[in-house]
Amino acid sequence: MDEQLIAACKKQHRDAQRRVYEYLAPRLYQTCKRYLKSEEMIEEAMADAFYTIFTKLDQLKETKAFEAWCRKIAVNRCLLSLKRNINFNIYIEDMGRSQEPSLTESAGLEEEDLLKLLDYLPEGCKTVFNLFAIEGFSHKEIAAMLNISEGTSKSQLNASRTKLKELVNNIYYLNEKSSHGK
Repeated sequence: MDEQLIAACKKQHRDAQRRVYEYLAPRLYQTCKRYLKSEEMIEEAMADAFYTIFTKLDQLKETKAFEAWCRKIAVNRCLLSLKRNINFNIYIEDMGRSQEPSLTESAGLEEEDLLKLLDYLPEGCKTVFNLFAIEGFSHKEIAAMLNISEGTSKSQLNASRTKLKELVNNIYYLNEKSSHGK
């Protein structure tokens, strides 16, 4: 991100803020979508994130880290929303059986398919998986962020991995079997 553009945003120049918003919005939308299901919650988290970004920009220490800083703000806004609505101590076994997802028509499993599968996990498992596997936080950091124990974080991650493997095996196997049977 251009340092002059960031400097203009610090001075609250609306055109610079608009340009930063237009650049970051698609990226932050995808980040929020990994955590939140409803469009309303995603939009609310993004609005809160951009408000925080533009009002706390003077706290940014290194302009080279601007995008990562913004992504972290978006993740934190999503976590605040989730903490208000989710019990992170509910596990897959406690959830009802959900409809099995379908994969894209390509023969192999694509990244997009894996990200779609995350929506079939309980919110707690999905959140911990995102924070650990995608964002790179430790269990200690996740526990602090979500106000849960490290053990709960680890068990949520384990439950999410188990469910994802099950979904991938079931769906991929079914697709392989049906494509070879034709």
